[in-house]
Amino acid sequence: MTTHKNLLGGPEPTYLPENEEAYRLLGEESLPPAEVAAKHPTFSLAWAMLADDAYEAGRVVESYAYARTGYHRGLDSLRRAGWKGHGPIPWDHRANRGFLRCLAALARAADQIDEKDEKERCWQFLQDSSAEAYAELKR
Repeated sequence: MTTHKNLLGGPEPTYLPENEEAYRLLGEESLPPAEVAAKHPTFSLAWAMLADDAYEAGRVVESYAYARTGYHRGLDSLRRAGWKGHGPIPWDHRANRGFLRCLAALARAADQIDEKDEKERCWQFLQDSSAEAYAELKR
């Protein structure tokens, strides 16, 4: 992964730490996301998967709750990684994807429950954090 020097003097990109155990449980062990979230509650990807599954099943309020949980756990992780409330959160870093997916899932579910301000705020936050994630997830 290459990091380009920020010529404008803005904050450096934030890279969340990898959680190899959680990825192994999802992949090799094929544990359901709910079990992975219970074992690793700070692992936003499991929350994003739960939000997506609930949304696809028509359980929008449940999707909103899962997405909000993963979003807040991700914010906590970002702050521990040195994030100061703004700056790039690169999509190409695998560990960042769970948080970014939760942010998109929260925007999507907020739209469905008429939380229009939150929807707009979340989409803008996603776009500001990672244009690549925004392009990938806002479909």
